[in-house]
Amino acid sequence: MRIALGSDHAGFPLKQHLVGLLSEGEHTVIDFGTHDESPVDYPDFAEAVSRAVSDGRADRGIVICGSGAGACIASNKVTGVRAMVAHDTYTAHQGVEHDDANVLCLGARVVGSNVAEELVDAFVGAEFTGEERHLRRLNKVLALEGSPPRED
Repeated sequence: MRIALGSDHAGFPLKQHLVGLLSEGEHTVIDFGTHDESPVDYPDFAEAVSRAVSDGRADRGIVICGSGAGACIASNKVTGVRAMVAHDTYTAHQGVEHDDANVLCLGARVVGSNVAEELVDAFVGAEFTGEERHLRRLNKVLALEGSPPRED
């Protein structure tokens, strides 16, 4: 799986940890920065990751800021992105399975590296079910952004 990662300065150490972890496996990691702990603006990195997911350069994205909230808000402004904040493993996989989430937003000041690893594993390992009720709901979300419906 091609996974785009990005973070602001608050998320930089956790991003670096996850880049290393994901690169060891079967995933291709696309690192959109930031590349140190100098203060930067989270929307820039959320946009870069989200555009990579939206245009197909990445299958999924992970954006990290202090709380995860700002990154999620910015990511969801990009057409085709369904970003979610997850700080528990149930949400990390259920958001993909039921809602077809394609960007995971993490709060580096909320979760530590061990929990983040579990969240990323749950997110990356999940697949959209395509069940009729989930597809119906997804198509309502897609209609909100003016995107064509999915037929899976």
